[in-house]
Amino acid sequence: MIDVATQLDLSARLVVAAVLGALIGLEREIHGHPAGIRTHMLVALGSAIFTVLSIHGFGQEASGSQVDPTRIAAQIVSGIGFLGAGAILKDGIVIRGLTTAASLWATSAVGLGAGAGEYVVAIVGSAVILVSLWPINALVERFRGSSVPDTQLRVQLERVDLIGRVSDVLKEHRVEIAAITTQRLGKGAYHVDLSLRGRRAADVTAALGDLDAIEGVDIISTSLGD
Repeated sequence: MIDVATQLDLSARLVVAAVLGALIGLEREIHGHPAGIRTHMLVALGSAIFTVLSIHGFGQEASGSQVDPTRIAAQIVSGIGFLGAGAILKDGIVIRGLTTAASLWATSAVGLGAGAGEYVVAIVGSAVILVSLWPINALVERFRGSSVPDTQLRVQLERVDLIGRVSDVLKEHRVEIAAITTQRLGKGAYHVDLSLRGRRAADVTAALGDLDAIEGVDIISTSLGD
């Protein structure tokens, strides 16, 4: 016979997990990351379902032997790594999505907590995740002396002496070159990788616009951070 009270409690756990996952995903969605509301909601919900089933679905075999309820939960921790790896993108020298991958991994823990009925742990965990994604990120950038994350830029030059022109344009917009590497591809073709740092995103954007207008300079890839 179905225990209605138990089923309602388990359903509530799934709903809480989904809502908390959606809240975390909302922050990623606002900042334009590929893994947003739906992805985080499904990660938290899936983790909660697996946890609920591991505790209540396979707790007692017909033979009377007890099944370890932590086995499925342990597999969630390692299995979520594959989904997190899918959120990490590489475009030229730019690597994005590390923070999103970490948020997916942490969101799975929130789902585990909700599925186990530890609502306080799940709610507090969600709050800490959101703080780490938003206010803490702003605080870290302030300590670094920049209001925006470093911009990773790759350009192709027809002549190596164009590096001087690129540097002049960046100085005009008060954008600092934190690191630079060059690679000769062949006659009349050079790749230059730069790590740029500016006080405002608008300064970096304006500098990139002026760089793109220089004859012999082509922007291959760029990013304003993850």
